[in-house]
Amino acid sequence: MRSIKSLLAAGVLLLFSTAALAVDAELIVLPIDRAKFLSGQRFDIEVELRGAAADEIVLLIDGKSAPEFFGKDPIIKKGDALSSYRFNDVTLTKPGKIEVSARAKASGREYEKSVSYTVAAPQKKTAKNVILFIGDGMGLASRQIARILSKGITNGKYDGFLDMELLRDGTALINTSGYDSLVTDSANSASAYATGHKSVVNAMGVYENSDPDPLAHPKVENISELVKRTRGMSVGLVTTSNITDATPAAMVAHTRRRAEQNFIAGELLKADVVLGGGSRQFLPKSVAGSKRKDDRNLIEEFKAKGYDFASDRAELAASKGGKILGLFGLDNMNVYLDREILKDPEVLGGLTNQPNLMEMTEKAIDILSKNENGFFLMVEGACIDKQLHAMDWERSAYDTIEFDKAIAVARRFAEKDGSTLIISTADHSHGISIVGTYHERDGKTGREAVRTYADSIFPTFGDADGDGFPENPAPDVTLAIGYANHPDYYEDFKFHDKPISPAIMSGDAAIGNTARAPHGTLYIGNIPANESSEVHTADDVPLSAAGPGADYFKGVMDNTEVFFGMVRALGIDPVNK
Repeated sequence: MRSIKSLLAAGVLLLFSTAALAVDAELIVLPIDRAKFLSGQRFDIEVELRGAAADEIVLLIDGKSAPEFFGKDPIIKKGDALSSYRFNDVTLTKPGKIEVSARAKASGREYEKSVSYTVAAPQKKTAKNVILFIGDGMGLASRQIARILSKGITNGKYDGFLDMELLRDGTALINTSGYDSLVTDSANSASAYATGHKSVVNAMGVYENSDPDPLAHPKVENISELVKRTRGMSVGLVTTSNITDATPAAMVAHTRRRAEQNFIAGELLKADVVLGGGSRQFLPKSVAGSKRKDDRNLIEEFKAKGYDFASDRAELAASKGGKILGLFGLDNMNVYLDREILKDPEVLGGLTNQPNLMEMTEKAIDILSKNENGFFLMVEGACIDKQLHAMDWERSAYDTIEFDKAIAVARRFAEKDGSTLIISTADHSHGISIVGTYHERDGKTGREAVRTYADSIFPTFGDADGDGFPENPAPDVTLAIGYANHPDYYEDFKFHDKPISPAIMSGDAAIGNTARAPHGTLYIGNIPANESSEVHTADDVPLSAAGPGADYFKGVMDNTEVFFGMVRALGIDPVNK
């Protein structure tokens, strides 16, 4: 009889169990079929027999036993209704197709699963730096709305284009679905940009297994880890949201649950520049407003590791260090309209000196560009998405303009630097559309004042000081915006001086919030009754790029290809680093 040691060497798992075989048992291989890796990119591979306890599992990589192929022993877990066979921190180095097959036996039945992977070869370095701009939820309509407000339109021709639209070396439409669902969330979609791999809703940097521990799922190395490990580059994360929110978190963290924000806060030590909201995840539980469940003071931990700390615009400007943590509020930062134009103290909650996205981007570039090895910077316009969920297109539009002005900061740097790839895209879209314009010049109100076709005279947003931000978000002729996916809500097509939720919960159902438009029309929702906000769509999103390596982006592309476009431009080679 063969020894246990020899069976393990052959890639065989023996698990002895008297549990009956469940009829719905399924063999799963993670990563999933058609996954793509950069040669030398680290990842975890796992075989699960779900619904049964396996007597035997065999894993072959290109016909060779997994322990022999990877040069290490597997991690084995067993239970009455689950068996797991896993290798952590492995790589595939030979470019081309890799065939993976798994077999399992349980209670006299056999299960098989085969998948194939693609390994991409490293490319010659063309860029020193990459700046990835993500307009959260910024679909094509969001870009056009921002263009109308910021640049204006005369006789049907736009008076200018957004800075993101002037990134013309590469143009593509990006598919956004995850591997579990057609419509994605920000964690899953940002994870695709960070790792080159699909994930599932609410997850980042992992493939979903059956473990209830959100930190125990198979991981894939992300771009922040890659550029630091192989090149010694600097990493920066800038956002207008809580800095531990999905998009910035996906650049550094690995978790099945995006809600693990206290864990994510500690992972941000992987970055050199960290700017946004969200101090509540960094303060010990004894401090008012903290969301931590322990006494860790992460602000002090960052300081101890050489980071400057900034809590407002003045402190950000004064920072001269090589690393910085900037937290400009307990949670998400206020949106541009409230922060820079309306300045209502009640809305701002006392935070009257928050920096804008342009200032944060400029500071990040100034710090990161001091590294002669180059840098990776992700800048997110987070509240484009959050305000569309709230069906507040005006606030979303001003944040889109702010996002575009941050891109202008990067373009000025790239023009001087000559070796920086800039990418502007979105993680997913929203179901908004420009129906026409709205005005009450002839006394009509409500839906009767929505002007379509020949009646849709041009809006009258003005920009007297030429800064790209209209002084008045409620001109006499404004845009009429429609929503394809919404809860019950009241609409009067008017701008609101204070943010107001479109719907509120009444028991298990969302009902229209009369405070939003007390004299408006009730629009019956077209999404499940327990949804109180507008939701994401599966629409493709636009991508624009400029600089060395931008030619990679063309046509219709999967969101995972954004990762490969970035590492290709940087010439990242984990095998021959």
